[in-house]
Amino acid sequence: MSKTYKTKKKSVTTFDEHLDQRYGKIGAVERTEFEIKAKSFAIGEIIKEERKLASMTQEQLAEKTGTKKSFISRIENGHSDIQLSTLYKLIELGLGRKISFIIQ
Repeated sequence: MSKTYKTKKKSVTTFDEHLDQRYGKIGAVERTEFEIKAKSFAIGEIIKEERKLASMTQEQLAEKTGTKKSFISRIENGHSDIQLSTLYKLIELGLGRKISFIIQ
């Protein structure tokens, strides 16, 4: 059951259609850049939530993983790309959790 929402400019039926209109179809450069930023933001939110569940401050996580508090803050706010090795270090070493990936 799909609802159509009227906006001032166009009628948007789904979120995917909205993304298509705003950033282009999947595979377009602008859409890919948007998707990468959105995933970086989501990873930052996951790290922030896991850190809070572990009752740790950004400073404590930074100290435990050999990074700086400002770096943890940038990651949690989606303002920094991190290497996969850094992600593993933060999640597995710093927070004692495990990471698994699914490629679709």
